[in-house]
Amino acid sequence: MRVESTGKKRGLVLVYTGNGKGKTTAALGLGLRAVGQGLRVCMIQFMKNSKNAYGEIEAIKKCFPQWTVIQSGREEFVRKPPSPEDIRLAQDGYRAALKALTSGEYDLVILDEINVAVYFGLLEVQDVLRLIKERNPDVHVVLTGRYAPIEVRELADTVSEINEIKHHYQAGVRAIKGIEF
Repeated sequence: MRVESTGKKRGLVLVYTGNGKGKTTAALGLGLRAVGQGLRVCMIQFMKNSKNAYGEIEAIKKCFPQWTVIQSGREEFVRKPPSPEDIRLAQDGYRAALKALTSGEYDLVILDEINVAVYFGLLEVQDVLRLIKERNPDVHVVLTGRYAPIEVRELADTVSEINEIKHHYQAGVRAIKGIEF
């Protein structure tokens, strides 16, 4: 069976949010699908950095030269109120996101944990709305993280809320290499 495009070219806005596990994983799966179709992908990770050995980032570096990853965060978890360093790093990520979304270099831009960056006060919701509105109209953008602001949800073409039914953390199982990171 052959799947045909509608012929209508327009970048979509997709949001993966909710308290369940799998938002970044869903975005990575979409990125993998995009690379498989010859699209150029950029993922900006807010509140994450290269000192933490995320398996997905290592795989991207090894296997997908057409997939750019930019990490903008410290090793430590962000706490409220955020530190000046957390805010500065989020602003660096914001500038990288604006460039990626407007440069014409990428077909898909993933803004990983950007919703959480807004929740922690590292970015303003108006900043995120600006990214969506000022992007190249052909660029698809994915925004991940819990607490997606209502304004972002309303502007999105697709919103998926991932709910937690059960999680192994509740049974005392800690983060597992290859599963959580």
